[in-house]
Amino acid sequence: MMESILVTIPFGDMIHYLSGYTGVLFGFAAIFVLLAVISLPEKPVEIVFGTDGYSLKETPVDLARFQRFMAIACGIATIGAIVTGDIFNFTLFAAFIGVLNIGIVAAVKNKHVLSAAFSYGLVVMMGTVPLFAGAAIIAATTGTLSIWELAATGGVPVIAKLLLLIGVLGEGMAPFYIGKAEITRASGAPYILMIHVSSLLLFLRVVEILLTV
Repeated sequence: MMESILVTIPFGDMIHYLSGYTGVLFGFAAIFVLLAVISLPEKPVEIVFGTDGYSLKETPVDLARFQRFMAIACGIATIGAIVTGDIFNFTLFAAFIGVLNIGIVAAVKNKHVLSAAFSYGLVVMMGTVPLFAGAAIIAATTGTLSIWELAATGGVPVIAKLLLLIGVLGEGMAPFYIGKAEITRASGAPYILMIHVSSLLLFLRVVEILLTV
């Protein structure tokens, strides 16, 4: 992975980077951030059962603004997780993505939506434990959290890699819970798309890290 580096971004004693692989992920994240900036909330249609009647649900302006902000912040955090060259920063961005994903739907005043957000929140908190535990084990056994250094020296314990993967899977479980919110046609589209995109890109990024170190 490190042989295909396209851009390096020195930041103090850390070196962030973009390879051909992460460059593609960066492009997808940037596109969806732009879509979150320019998109307007949809108007869900409610059909009256047994008749031809229907009604349009208006999304409150304050809710739309909040969800747009959270979606943009989630996209920026996803970009951070993609370009970082430091394992600890990656775990921080991953945890941040989980919190922001909750925020995108948690502002909707709907019992089923709030239930889904609460369930996902519990999984996020549990996923944070193995996520940071993996980073701690890497720091303790290798003396560094730099992906550059780890790629050159190796020696990352398999248990640390497994914990990182489990932690990211926990943070990326959002689509399974947010799907419940979408089924009830909660206000939020197209901002809910950022939940799915961030979860997918976060998983693809951790695969790259694990193959590199």
